[in-house]
Amino acid sequence: MRGEQVLMKGNEAIAEAAIRAGCRAYFGYPITPQNEIIAYMARHLMDRGGVFIQAESEVAAINMVYGASCAGVRAMTSSSSPGVSLKQEGISYAAGADIPLVLVNVVRGGPGLGSISPAQSDYFQSTRGGGHGDYRCIVLAPQSVQECADLTALAFELSDRYRMPAILQADGIIGQMMEGVRLPDPVDPAAPAGSPGAVPSRDWAVGHRDNRPSRHITSIFLVPEELEARNRARFARYELVKERETRFEALGCEDADVIVVAYGTCARVALGARQLALEEGIRAGIFRPVTLWPFPGKALGRLAAGGRPVLTVEMSQGQLVEDVKLALFDAGRGAGPGLRLLGHSGGVVPTEEEVFAEIRRMLRKGAES
Repeated sequence: MRGEQVLMKGNEAIAEAAIRAGCRAYFGYPITPQNEIIAYMARHLMDRGGVFIQAESEVAAINMVYGASCAGVRAMTSSSSPGVSLKQEGISYAAGADIPLVLVNVVRGGPGLGSISPAQSDYFQSTRGGGHGDYRCIVLAPQSVQECADLTALAFELSDRYRMPAILQADGIIGQMMEGVRLPDPVDPAAPAGSPGAVPSRDWAVGHRDNRPSRHITSIFLVPEELEARNRARFARYELVKERETRFEALGCEDADVIVVAYGTCARVALGARQLALEEGIRAGIFRPVTLWPFPGKALGRLAAGGRPVLTVEMSQGQLVEDVKLALFDAGRGAGPGLRLLGHSGGVVPTEEEVFAEIRRMLRKGAES
């Protein structure tokens, strides 16, 4: 049973939920606005039987996570945008070796060092693989401190189930804000596999722990046909992820005059704009992808059928909107007529009034055409 509600920052909830999910190895490097994660792990992980190392760099940290996971341990790292860029080679190696790991990205403004203000401009990086080669990562996007905890636990579960990297992507506001949260029940990493509260067996891991035979884990396959066969098998597994693990939240979309697509902080802003719209008799629906990959395009396409206008709100110059366009195209709406983007970047956060004004503008334009 979940315990009583406690007040925590999003970053703290992520760290505590990771420990409760059986994470016993954390490797990271400080960067704002995710530093509470590394500080929490430094303070609490070793007291609960885990290993904490502040690595000498982001590159070192991701490779430590790779090694720990290969040895059979649930492992994670966290960073913010420029730090995550440095981790991309290691994430690609993990994907190529079918290694589960969890990475948290508390997104800040960019490109370059940018700012320490919140942004969502790492969407392409996380949903398109980010590193080299053909691969995907499961990407989960919380909109509350409660979801920071819940989706962290889910990230470990899905990463293990499909043997692939999982990313928890929260913008800087979600990581820094404080809300009440009920933390997930802890698992027992020492419990026998298959017993209640145990982590899944990693019978593929290297080494001789628990009488395992010696194994070799690698992402290098020099025979082109062998590498292609492995990539095809991996993408067949990705199709299972799309079929089974696509998650979203739809509010008032079935009879909406306009559908607003947003995630993270922008979804919270959109909820406020929806209330303003309802007060004026405008039915504004909210479609929130919880999995950024796999993106819930089929569900969005169904809800937006018939040419219903769609507004994408994001803290970037237009990245989420590309998946929205694809969803509308697949639903038979061509390139997405009636689709508009309200995008900010560099740390600028849209306001409820701004979103509502855009909703009114879209409906007025539609009525005039």
